[in-house]
Amino acid sequence: MRPGPLARVLGLSAALAALTAAALVAPASARQAPGPAAPPAVAPVAAAPTNFTHPGVNLNTAQLDFVRGKVQAGAQPWKSAYDAMAASRYASLSRTAKPRAVVECGSYSNPNNGCTDEREDAIAAYTDALAWYITRDDRYAQKAIQLMDAWSATLQDHTNSNAPLQTGWAGSSWPKAAEIIKHVYGNWPNSGRFATMLRTVYLPEIINGSHSNGNWELTMMEAAVSISVFLDDKASWDKAINTYLVRVPAYIYLASDGDLPRTVPSQNLDTRAKIVSYWQGQSTFVTGLTQETCRDFVHTGYGISSVGHVYETARLQGQDLFPQVGERLRQALGFQSKYEVQAEPVPSSLCGGSVNRGLGPVTEVGFNALNTRLGYAMTNTQRLTEQQRPAGTNNLFVAWETLTNASNPH
Repeated sequence: MRPGPLARVLGLSAALAALTAAALVAPASARQAPGPAAPPAVAPVAAAPTNFTHPGVNLNTAQLDFVRGKVQAGAQPWKSAYDAMAASRYASLSRTAKPRAVVECGSYSNPNNGCTDEREDAIAAYTDALAWYITRDDRYAQKAIQLMDAWSATLQDHTNSNAPLQTGWAGSSWPKAAEIIKHVYGNWPNSGRFATMLRTVYLPEIINGSHSNGNWELTMMEAAVSISVFLDDKASWDKAINTYLVRVPAYIYLASDGDLPRTVPSQNLDTRAKIVSYWQGQSTFVTGLTQETCRDFVHTGYGISSVGHVYETARLQGQDLFPQVGERLRQALGFQSKYEVQAEPVPSSLCGGSVNRGLGPVTEVGFNALNTRLGYAMTNTQRLTEQQRPAGTNNLFVAWETLTNASNPH
């Protein structure tokens, strides 16, 4: 039987120090299969910020003000992106929340007892929060509050095999809405109850990570980082960031890693055969390849998106993760974009000469962070990003990123 959320909370503090330390100080032999030179250990980052910046999950006030100004001026692509968002079902002011006490999510969405409802209500709350910020129409803020209050009054647990992933998906959207409503709109009497839901139902399900495919753990760490900001939880922030810093190099390959990709120590991928199997049978490793590239670009896009989201939120909280993950994010975006736009034929050495495309609306955050702010030329990523504008939502945890991140300098 799965432990209840309160029981899982009790183990959180004890697990924090041990698991974080294990990830960071594991011997090189545990991180790399025998044979090739082992990569250097991931350097710990500075401790959590002394004071968290709010709003500060994916967006801060300066970024939101930039977006608002562009939409009000009718500038493109922001105006068309806003119009698409406002016309979507997520912005409907007649939306009725569909909370339930237990959300049960099995593999391949079977069963799906509240899973879609939860994810989409969370996206709707974020959509409403953005719509309120841009228009200052209080109806949108009140709708966001209504959705968040309905779930915080009801939800007790996530169950079945996809519970960690479901919690990561929904848990990535809720804090984005909550940050705007609590710290800008302000009139939210039940914000404390919502915080309790995030702390006792969501965080225990995701903070210890996952041994599954990389997109699972990356999405879970995105949610954990975002929730940590809303809760001003420094211990959870540190744990989530350090788990992320172990997972990203194990998800995105660089030639500097050596003959084989880095690995997550706890997965015990200690032979070449195990690593190749885990990398979907791919035995030729090239810069920008991800652990799921040869699975399909849809799941790869989930992972890349979460890499970008955590990178951006950390930046807003005063942590520059570029030395650890910036080049990997740039190369992953460029590599997948190249084959998504079919700029080059797929070589026989990559996934047997065929890839399953469908990267999704996941490039805006990383492209803006690395191209707009840092000036890196990213030709194929730019081509794909501009082709997909205005980027909408994947109906899971990514939403409206042309609106929020296109050419946003802040």
